[in-house]
Amino acid sequence: MARASRSDHGPDTPVEVDGRRIVLRNLDKVLYPETGTTKGEVLAYYTAVAAPLLAVVKDRPLTRKRWPEGVDGLVFFEKNLPPGTPSWVRHVTLPVPGSTRARETITYPLLDDVAGLVWVANLAALELHVPQWTVGPRGAVHAPDRLVVDLDPGAPAGLPECAEVAHLVRERLAADGLECHPVTSGSKGMQLYAPVSGKQDAEHVHGYARRVAEELERARPKLVTSKMTKALRPGKVLIDWSQNSPTKTTIAPYSLRGRALPHAAAPRTWDELDDTLVQLDHSEVVERLHADGDLLAVLAEPGPRVPV
Repeated sequence: MARASRSDHGPDTPVEVDGRRIVLRNLDKVLYPETGTTKGEVLAYYTAVAAPLLAVVKDRPLTRKRWPEGVDGLVFFEKNLPPGTPSWVRHVTLPVPGSTRARETITYPLLDDVAGLVWVANLAALELHVPQWTVGPRGAVHAPDRLVVDLDPGAPAGLPECAEVAHLVRERLAADGLECHPVTSGSKGMQLYAPVSGKQDAEHVHGYARRVAEELERARPKLVTSKMTKALRPGKVLIDWSQNSPTKTTIAPYSLRGRALPHAAAPRTWDELDDTLVQLDHSEVVERLHADGDLLAVLAEPGPRVPV
């Protein structure tokens, strides 16, 4: 194994993960100044949640949000493979959404294993975002196999209002045979995920999500909005149906968030939504995973078709 070289934040550390050699760098660098959480602790978190996280990002083109100098520093989204990507990282090249020229493409990484996840985290990619559709072994784009309902509160609304709306969405989707599962986002709001058949195109699922959002807005206009207009959102919860667009990505469950505190997108039980609900930090997510297992394992099984 190569000798570690000294940097400003500790020595480089060559490791072997799943038979892959990765050089970890700057493990002592603080990425969350408010809590002193280091890059090494971020890597430890992602290793601890690797199994359920890899299950929810499997075969999905990965968009990363990176904070090389920590959450108080420069941040940027990254879709294409960065320079120096290991040859063993699986990838897929897809047209840029709306592109009319074949040369306008993006080559995304796909996370298959713990080594890939460690490689991504080593780049200070704190946030991992994926679409609701997958790609096949030859790069063919498949229909979405899950529907996501993103609940975004407008102040002074917060998580209690999101929980109230989540129950409304759960009841409405159940009437159509869909079972949804809550995830607090690690930011302001939460998402609900429902497995769907994978046999209907994204625009169909997207249209269904929009109809449900507009229906709930008509039923509870003082609590719910389906419109993005900021002036309409104070005190209400936006049901963001647009996350089901084939061009959109959503924060992956179990992903960290690049905010002041090292919160993560955390699967929750429905009973929790009736209690005082708060966002969870990375250590709490690991503790819950050990105690309760993967609350989103059900997403691996196909769901029903959504109504026409």
